[in-house]
Amino acid sequence: MSGRGKGGKIRGKAKSRSGRAGLQFPVGRIHRFFLRKGNYAERVGAGAPVYLAAVMEYLAAEVLDWRKRSSRQQEDSNHSSSPPTCHP
Repeated sequence: MSGRGKGGKIRGKAKSRSGRAGLQFPVGRIHRFFLRKGNYAERVGAGAPVYLAAVMEYLAAEVLDWRKRSSRQQEDSNHSSSPPTCHP
């Protein structure tokens, strides 16, 4: 006997909600800490932490992109405004 009972299905490898949604931000952690333990509401839907994680990931990517462009622009202005110096 296999010990699975009648017609038991073998479960596949567990996949996180972040993986299912294609996100880098942790959906389960956002659900647990921000929504459930944050006392925002008695009940929280299953899609709310996924949406919140997606928004937070988008905002983080925008800030990083903005910072990258800002540093590149600052680097260009530093090179063009100062004359080349020769140090002995």
